[in-house]
Amino acid sequence: MSVSSTKIQNQSLFNISWPLFIELALHMGMGVTATLMLSHYSDGAAAGVGVANQLLGIFILVFNVTSIAAMILIGQKLGANELNKARRFARSAVGLNFWFGIIIAALVVVFGEHLLRLFDIRGEVLEYGLIFVRICGASLFLESLSLALSAVLRSHGFTKESMIVSVLMNVISVLGYAISILGIFGLPITGVVGVSWTIVVARAFAVLVLLYLVYKRIALTFKVKDFIKVNKQDIRDMLYIGIPSAGENLSYQFSQLMITAIVASLGDASLAARVYISNISMICYLFTLAIAEGTQLLVARYIGGKQFDRALKRGIKTLRLAMMVSLAAALVMAFIGQPILELFTNNYEIIAIGLPILWAVVFIEPGRAMNIVLMSSLKSSGDVRFPVIIGIISMWGIAVTLSYALGITLGLGLLGVWLAQGMDEWFRGIFAYRRWKSKPWERVKVNRAMKEHA
Repeated sequence: MSVSSTKIQNQSLFNISWPLFIELALHMGMGVTATLMLSHYSDGAAAGVGVANQLLGIFILVFNVTSIAAMILIGQKLGANELNKARRFARSAVGLNFWFGIIIAALVVVFGEHLLRLFDIRGEVLEYGLIFVRICGASLFLESLSLALSAVLRSHGFTKESMIVSVLMNVISVLGYAISILGIFGLPITGVVGVSWTIVVARAFAVLVLLYLVYKRIALTFKVKDFIKVNKQDIRDMLYIGIPSAGENLSYQFSQLMITAIVASLGDASLAARVYISNISMICYLFTLAIAEGTQLLVARYIGGKQFDRALKRGIKTLRLAMMVSLAAALVMAFIGQPILELFTNNYEIIAIGLPILWAVVFIEPGRAMNIVLMSSLKSSGDVRFPVIIGIISMWGIAVTLSYALGITLGLGLLGVWLAQGMDEWFRGIFAYRRWKSKPWERVKVNRAMKEHA
């Protein structure tokens, strides 16, 4: 293997995380750019694509079942210097995600309209959303392969390579969006159709480049049989970790679907404001996502190498940094809120709804940072069931229930919805902190020993 486990163990959080930060920034930046461009094309197009993206995001989480598990398991095997097993898991992850992608792409294309109607959207918002879902949904198998291949590279410490692919994808996307929405070079304006096909082309390009990089960096190739016959034990191991790990995110996405339906009942202005504020708030937790993922990779290696105290300290240090940076970013966004919202729309009703929400984001972000950092670290330690249990209880018992109570019953509108989501983030974050301090890997070791003895 072209990378040693010793080298991987000695990588710093900074070396792992800065490419992840740039990659996530580019990914989020393209989402913001697409929303910004579409908002000038049509507020209905921006809202429709925003809702459609949320729907597709749920299905993409299925691919993360394998991707998250692959990163954790490969990291643990590298930490334990079991290099052959790490390579086997890499092949199994890509093969399994290929079939997930094919099946889900077919389901989305066939049932896309029925699923979009669950959001209670209509008119041009539904029309634009349906165009996006049908075209981008058909290419979801490319997204599934891309996620698995990126997970393989990252777990081996090659986060820069994954970042390079994102840079190239963004170049393709910016050019495609500009042609589709602005009609540059004298080409016809194709709107949502053009934006959708741009995403398909970018995904296909990413898969080809990632396959090349996996071969060049870790000398790993894939044969037809790797996609047809996946190791059954690997599937069981990945699903054991991946299903609970992705279950938390899946519950979150479904709860967000319910919340979107609540917001839709408040009117198109509130729905558009939600899409715009969601894009803006991503900037606030971008740093947190990057260092949380870097920490997740390191914790997996430390646990595999039985460096438990090092894992514990790493999680706490990352938590402090993430909370401070996310709070500072949220405050900046709140202070300059109106100029930022005016970049998206000149509709005064939407701006008036959105401005108070930006101050609610200040309350939310430190709790979100605590939640993101420690829940991902818990998964790497092998404590995969706790995050999904707490997540389901909090997302549905607090976020969804209070969104309706505060937003509809008490009449606070979109502000009430955002406050409810903030309470959810803090609740889960505090529980995650207490769980992390209890050294959950010791509980995992006991459970495994009892299972082996039985």
